[in-house]
Amino acid sequence: MLLTKELKRVNFYLARFTNCFTYRKELTMSLIGKQIGDFKVNAFHNGEITEVSKESTLGKWSLFFFYPADFTFVCPTELEDLANNYDKFQAAGAEVYSVSCDTEFVHKAWHEESERISKVTYPMLADPAHVLARNFEVLIEDAGLAERGAFIVDPEGVIQVELVTAGGIGRNAEELLRLLQAAQFVAEHGDQVCPAKWQPGAETLKPSLDLVGQL
Repeated sequence: MLLTKELKRVNFYLARFTNCFTYRKELTMSLIGKQIGDFKVNAFHNGEITEVSKESTLGKWSLFFFYPADFTFVCPTELEDLANNYDKFQAAGAEVYSVSCDTEFVHKAWHEESERISKVTYPMLADPAHVLARNFEVLIEDAGLAERGAFIVDPEGVIQVELVTAGGIGRNAEELLRLLQAAQFVAEHGDQVCPAKWQPGAETLKPSLDLVGQL
């Protein structure tokens, strides 16, 4: 009986992952440059239940990292990767928020059960009412789950980076950190842009007519 239930759970998530591309095709507008909507949700953070709102996230850079569900497959590898790089995000003046449609109590249970998730010290936002998933347009309506969406938001609450992958494709925390640093650089130096693979301290570009056809 237990094996049958687990097989059903596996088939459920595999079916949802397969449908991710179909859902994204229905979305036609980018969220880049848009202000995030108001929200107030509970979170599991450092062994306690806390509250996080839009207002509390303003004033610093944020990474909202959506994933389908706790106790699944790719998700713990991604959250562990973020945990291993969390100090670098903090050093860059940014906060990391993982988000799924599970409750804060499921987050707590997962944190206590999983060796990978036990490393997480950033806030794990609970979105059972789908407020954030709808806010960032990553909700898979028929499943009640979030897609793998990563959004870098500036201190004013404006989305500067949007990345969404299919359910079976994990993301790279170091690349998200690089994108954060590039977004911060561009925000500070409005007349310069960051080329491919740019890293802090590397050469940037200053768009001008003189550069046309020279690259």
